[in-house]
Amino acid sequence: MKKFDMSAKALEAEEGEYILGHEDTGSHSCYMIYGALRPREKQRLVKPGEGHEEIVLAVKGDLEVTGYWTGTIREGSAFHLTGENECYLDNTSDRDAVYIIAGGHADGGHH
Repeated sequence: MKKFDMSAKALEAEEGEYILGHEDTGSHSCYMIYGALRPREKQRLVKPGEGHEEIVLAVKGDLEVTGYWTGTIREGSAFHLTGENECYLDNTSDRDAVYIIAGGHADGGHH
């Protein structure tokens, strides 16, 4: 068993995200992204890509979503996105917002 401090790695990363994937787990079938948006940070792209799908969960704070789907994801809520569909996450508050993306292969999307 391996333990991962995804929060620290995301905060260290310039883009504010850490992808727990193949390099960490050896798995090609799933990944997890831990992301943090600073206060008032906007336009964080979410796009699973061809053959993939993702579930985006707001862990801390609310996220404004625009693009393929537009609306507000409240803390504790999630949405599902597939393939080439894309959207952007905005943090409109004065506090950090945290989200987790769980992703993997969509039906027929295996490599």
